[in-house]
Amino acid sequence: MEKKNQNFFKPDYAIVPGETLRETLDSFGMSRAELACRTRRPEKTISEIIVGKMAITEGTALQLESALGIPASFWVNLERNYQKTLTRLKEEAQLHQGQQP
Repeated sequence: MEKKNQNFFKPDYAIVPGETLRETLDSFGMSRAELACRTRRPEKTISEIIVGKMAITEGTALQLESALGIPASFWVNLERNYQKTLTRLKEEAQLHQGQQP
């Protein structure tokens, strides 16, 4: 039986999806206030997404798609990958702690 290549990129960090949103706003020259207005979300919500205090929900992703022209699936996948990486890092840390004398 042929052995499959198991070389996958597994970063030891997780990038908050809001960081990508912040970079997108910067590249569009759009303020958080303008995005809040376009998405009909409070500016506080936009800020909390950007700093990682709030997740990008499917509803928010649809509003970001409408406001920014970037598909909702992109934002949902960013959030999903972020959450998956956080979970993996937490599990790896717990395994590592369990192996310590």
